[in-house]
Amino acid sequence: MPRRAMSICPTPGCPEYTTGGRCAGCQAKAERRRGSASQRGYGAKHRNTFRAAVLTRDPHCVCTERSHGHGEPCSQPSQHADHHPMSRRELAAAGLDPNDPRHGRGLCQACHARETARHQPGGWAAQ
Repeated sequence: MPRRAMSICPTPGCPEYTTGGRCAGCQAKAERRRGSASQRGYGAKHRNTFRAAVLTRDPHCVCTERSHGHGEPCSQPSQHADHHPMSRRELAAAGLDPNDPRHGRGLCQACHARETARHQPGGWAAQ
């Protein structure tokens, strides 16, 4: 297996070398700042109310973009209950219940990853 080139951690001011992404220390600090899934609002109420209802309503990915390289709208099994058209943070800021299934859609892994990268560049913690 070829060795990866070492580079300096991308965290400003960190002199540590890494084979990609943040060094272990900076990654651990970022995870602590991010908080647990429950602290970010993804606890039992989210799983039992929002996620369960969205995936029951949308058993197949509802992404309308042509995806997966076959020129047809995606119809893969839904794996993620995605907040749409507003993010969880936007819903809460507007005084709306982010656990209301009306504010979600079912997406497959590939479509969810693409949508997250498009709408949350740098990840959730960057916002």
